[in-house]
Order: sequence, then structure tokens, then C-alpha cells
Amino acid sequence: MAIADNISSVLEDIRECRIRHGVEHPVDLLAVSKTKPYEDVMAAYEAGQRLFGESYAQEACAKIDTCRRDGIRDITWFFIGPLQSNKTRPVAERFDWVMSCDREKILRRLNEQRPAMMRPLNVCLQVNISGEEQKSGAALSEAADLAAVAAGLPHLCLRGLMGIALDTRDQEILQNEFSALADLFRQLRQRYPSMDTLSMGMTADMEAAIAAGSTQVRIGTRIFGARSRPD
Repeated sequence: MAIADNISSVLEDIRECRIRHGVEHPVDLLAVSKTKPYEDVMAAYEAGQRLFGESYAQEACAKIDTCRRDGIRDITWFFIGPLQSNKTRPVAERFDWVMSCDREKILRRLNEQRPAMMRPLNVCLQVNISGEEQKSGAALSEAADLAAVAAGLPHLCLRGLMGIALDTRDQEILQNEFSALADLFRQLRQRYPSMDTLSMGMTADMEAAIAAGSTQVRIGTRIFGARSRPD
């Protein structure tokens, strides 16, 4: 199937999930284009997709720069991968969102390196809801302190939380992990009204995430096909 058909199929599944679970709020589709060529991004763009997620700073910046040279400026770019402190500057200078903020050091570097003439950088805090050591993300117990830091930095705008559930078919585990993040999101947004984004759910667990309250799902392989290199 063509990328346009794949996007249409995912959007229809999101719509059906919302109906099944009585979800009234919109659920955005973030197309994960990491490792995919610029031509694939353009195919998705021509199909109407405007939200793209990238994980590798050098590769992503090349795509963003090419888009802007081509006069395409209505794409919203999300950095969704682990972010090393020595890679924050190009991300702060080009991206609209960083979804994977999990340490105070990263927040402060992004704030310092965000150009003054640009709008504040939208940030989400990544929370390790599965508790797996190999996964990035702050602990649930650390999120409130990180939120306070992010909210106090003038060149950042705290927008929400991101989480990745355990890779499992056990629906009870998925429900518990997604619900824990959704509960935290509801608590924090009472204190920080700018928080409007709960990013959780990928191809295999999209329905469980939407049922738990996700406002954004991150879909890659189902749109663009298998990745050309492993994560």
C-alpha cells in the first residue's frame, strides 16, 4: 500500500477506537519518520500529514533544513528519541517539540539554546511507565519535580507527558501502565494549564492507549514500512 493509503487506514482506526471507547477529545497522529528518506516524508506530507517524529538529531536536522529550503514551513517537527546533552543545540534550534525530556540538565540546556527570536520550545516529559532499565524516562515519582523545572524556564513551554508501555499483549499490564500516566497527567495539568498533550500508544498498543486517554499516538512502521536500521 502507498503511504497515503497507510495514513488513511491509521486515521480510520483511530476514529473507530475513539467511538468504541467513548473518547470525545481528538487524538492526533504523529507519523514517526525516523530513518526514512525525505521522499517518504514528502509522500506523507502530500497526503495531508503535518506532524512528524524524529529520533536522530543529525538525520532529522537534514530533513528539516531541506524542507525549509523547499519552502515547506507548515510541518510540526517532534523530537521523540533519547536526547544526549551534546545534541541539544541543533534540536533546540530546529524542532517545534521535544517529547523525550527526562532530566533537568536536558531541560536547562534546551532552554539556554533555544533562539530568542523563536517561540518557546514545546516540551513533554518522558516517563518510564514500564520500569524497564533499558528505557529512557524519569520515574513517575520524579515527574512533578521535572514539571516544576520546565514550567519555570522562559524559553520552554510545558505541554505534557510521553510514555512507552511494556512490549506485551497482556491488556491488563498495558491498561495499568497507561492509566498510571493518565492519572499523573490529570494531576499535573491542574497545576500547569499549558499541559494538553498525553502522548502514548504505538501500533501494537494504540487502542489501549486511546482508551486510557491518550491525545497523541506515534505510528511509524505501519505508515512507512520496516525501518532501515534498528533503534
